[in-house]
Amino acid sequence: MAAVMKDLAQLNAELQEQKERVDNVDFKMITFSLSGKDYGVDIMNVKEIAKADKFTFVPNAASFVRGVYNLRGDIIPIIDLRKFFHLPAEKKTDEWENMLILRIHEQVYGTIVDKIDKVVGINSDTIQPPHPIFGDINIKYINGVVEKLGELYIILDVIRIFSQKEEEKAKTRAAEGSGEYFPPAAQAQQVEARSSAVVDSAMEFVKESLLALKRFAVTDYNGTWFARRFAEWGATRTPDTLQLQGATDADEFITPFYSPCSGTFWDDEYAGQVEKALPEMNAPSLQVWNIGCGKGYESFSFICILKNKYPNSKIKVWANDSDIMAISQATNMVFDLDEVPEYCRPYMVSGRNGYSFNQEIKDTVIFEYHDVLNGNSLPELDIILARDVISFFSAADQDKMVMEFEEKIKSRGVVILGKNEELPGTVWRNASAEPVSIFYNT
Repeated sequence: MAAVMKDLAQLNAELQEQKERVDNVDFKMITFSLSGKDYGVDIMNVKEIAKADKFTFVPNAASFVRGVYNLRGDIIPIIDLRKFFHLPAEKKTDEWENMLILRIHEQVYGTIVDKIDKVVGINSDTIQPPHPIFGDINIKYINGVVEKLGELYIILDVIRIFSQKEEEKAKTRAAEGSGEYFPPAAQAQQVEARSSAVVDSAMEFVKESLLALKRFAVTDYNGTWFARRFAEWGATRTPDTLQLQGATDADEFITPFYSPCSGTFWDDEYAGQVEKALPEMNAPSLQVWNIGCGKGYESFSFICILKNKYPNSKIKVWANDSDIMAISQATNMVFDLDEVPEYCRPYMVSGRNGYSFNQEIKDTVIFEYHDVLNGNSLPELDIILARDVISFFSAADQDKMVMEFEEKIKSRGVVILGKNEELPGTVWRNASAEPVSIFYNT
């Protein structure tokens, strides 16, 4: 017992020392293990570290509540994180439990873990988005993952774990069972409600997984597609397999989202559909912003379409992408003629190494490395081309980008999004259907 208390005092002294030490890192965490994997929790949420072997039983509590504990006169609830996450315990029956005492808002909780390791300091910029394959727990309880000295740590979101909404607590209590008798009809209603809850939970998990794995944020700009796709996904799966199990599932789920001819020249059929969907414009000049142009296939395809649609207009295109390697290749691309669609061929010239676009087309476009969320010093625009772009920003940044559209676009100007994206609200009018999504500024 004396040795245990000595080790405990030493570890608490280290914790206090680490809190007070001025370091060049901006995030510190207490690391620990659960079922053989390494986890971390923000040191600012850790009040202290403790050990205990006896807890006071609480009747009718959830299975992961081990009871309450007297911590120097304060009675605090004790949560077994292993049972909370349905993980096996490594502790032997005669050993004391390792506990992190957490302060969440004004409440104090004890959490049981397998082993408490050390204090680790990191730079918060090195924290990566949460990934379902890194842990055995629901991704919604993970803040991120980080590598330090060869060790991979899963950072838990203890704020969310201990700040569940009332309806989530109710579901937890219902899942545990109250022992009350319910008539058959009521039981059927409960089964139906639980099935619906499973589907709702799976839908939220899929959204979170898409954000973590593909940086795809489900919002009003793509929510119609997501609901339709989730229904298709669920039609071939049981409730237990609705969730995305990793990157392969995420790729399979999101593949139908993309517009035709992504990353290649637009083929003749799709180019014809785009040209037909474009409105008549008699302006002497057209100012165009192409966001997410990649290597330039999309930009050159669209310029050729505009040349055919508006032969009397002077066209200027600003093509931006945040991939500097891709956009650096755009201006000097050379092609075999058989890979160039028919509608582009009148604008090609033959060279030593193959075919390239003529000088008139090259003078039409300015390729620039640029993050569109930063300032954009562009003139008023007639057309914004942003296929499959806004969905891969956070919800807040999606709103920011659309506000940028509203500020930059002329009256009756046109925004072209991906085939499964939309601009809800009264500012925009949808002027076409798949596979071309065109919106007029009203």
